[in-house]
Amino acid sequence: MTVLCLLETEAGGGAIDASVRTLAVARALASSAGEELAAAWFGPAVAVDGEALASAGVARAWAIGSERLAGYAPLAWARALAGLSAGGAGKPGGGGPVSAVVAAATDRGNEVLAHLGAITGLPMAANCVSAARTGPGECRLVRQRWAGSLLEDAVLEAPLALLTVAADAVEVPAGGDAAGRAAGVSIEEYAPELTDGDVAVTAAVSAERRTGISLASARVVVGGGRGVGGPEGFAVLEELAGLLGGVVGVSRVVTSEGWRPHRQQVGQTGTKITPELYLACGISGAIQHMAGCQGAKTIVAINTDAGAPIVAKADYAVIGDLHQVIPALVAALRERRG
Repeated sequence: MTVLCLLETEAGGGAIDASVRTLAVARALASSAGEELAAAWFGPAVAVDGEALASAGVARAWAIGSERLAGYAPLAWARALAGLSAGGAGKPGGGGPVSAVVAAATDRGNEVLAHLGAITGLPMAANCVSAARTGPGECRLVRQRWAGSLLEDAVLEAPLALLTVAADAVEVPAGGDAAGRAAGVSIEEYAPELTDGDVAVTAAVSAERRTGISLASARVVVGGGRGVGGPEGFAVLEELAGLLGGVVGVSRVVTSEGWRPHRQQVGQTGTKITPELYLACGISGAIQHMAGCQGAKTIVAINTDAGAPIVAKADYAVIGDLHQVIPALVAALRERRG
């Protein structure tokens, strides 16, 4: 039997951080029943390094491609995974039948596995933090509920388990076996059979959006809220993020006002982030926003209101005007750089 993990890839190559964390949960699920761990992604074989896969415990891998797949097509992706699960992994050169498909609980991961559930008529369990096989067609899960404010123990009964992993609750796995890294993983190509209907909805990402660091995988996020004052106030935050090698994130009110695009929103209805540092500027810290940044290793709040909810949740707080604090911080970083 095989546990198949869907990897999302960065524009410059390699799996996104959320997928790397998801591999750790998928590996634990496979190990609990003595099964094989496999990985698949959409794109060329060179998009993910075989040695990195081997060090993560992956035994087999598939690069999924088709002339019809020019961008992100959720139904087509699900159709491809259904084909790979039903027969592709069991073909010559493949592993045994697929017992589970696991993906990161990103927008894409949740959407694709929801489509896969509809195609197969099987249930999907979202936002898992651990999974273990307890019997044929049965998995015991721990998953987040209520935006991560509580954990639920559950049993999933299905011949094919469909799981997404709340990557913000999973530690980045340590380096793997040296022998595995040396051996690498043989990456096969898989061409799914798709119809016009499967690719009727396709999203393309413009070239300028492909570059840089994604919000979900950024190690540093500089967040801006209502206290920034308006669209023009984000220029200094962009500069600070650039100096720190990070990206800008925003609160919901910022996107509601139209100051910044929704793709930059951090929160329950935006992106969940897991950076090493989250610098929250002029953000009050409503519960929905905290649900999106609680995976940050260190939170630093800059706010004029000492009673703001985010100040109580932060590891460090600067009580002051961000329009004075941030320029001073930028100047200090510039000076330090030379």
